[in-house]
Amino acid sequence: MTVNAMTEQPSPAEALPDVLMRIVSELHDVAYLIERIEPQLLEVGGGAELLNSPESMKVMQGIDLAVQKTRGLAEFIDTITGEIPQDWAVDVATALSLVKLSEMQRALGGAMHRGTVQPLAKAAGEFDFF
Repeated sequence: MTVNAMTEQPSPAEALPDVLMRIVSELHDVAYLIERIEPQLLEVGGGAELLNSPESMKVMQGIDLAVQKTRGLAEFIDTITGEIPQDWAVDVATALSLVKLSEMQRALGGAMHRGTVQPLAKAAGEFDFF
C-alpha cells in the first residue's frame, strides 16, 4: 500500500529550535545583502568623493550599524537556541498570522513602532541617555 504525500496533512507545529535557526540563517543573509550596498553606493555615487560629505558618511555609518545589529540579533538568537529543548514546538502558521495582523493594525492605525529606532538625522553610534 502506498501513501500519497499530498493527502497527508503536515503538522503546523515545528520544533522551536529549528524555526529559530532558520531565522538566524535569514538574518545572516540580510546582513550580507545590506553589506553589499556599500560598495555599490561608492561605485554609483562617485567613489571616495562620496565619503567627503557628512550626510553621505551618516548613510554609510548607518549601513554598517544595520549590518552589526542584524548580525548581533542572529548571534543572540543562535546563543539562546542552544538552551531550548528540541521538543518545544511552535505553531508557525498561527505565529505568522499574528505578526501579519499586528502589522496591519499598525498600518491602519498609524501606530508608531514600539521599539527603539535610530533616527535618520543622527549619525550611527550617536545616542541619547534619556
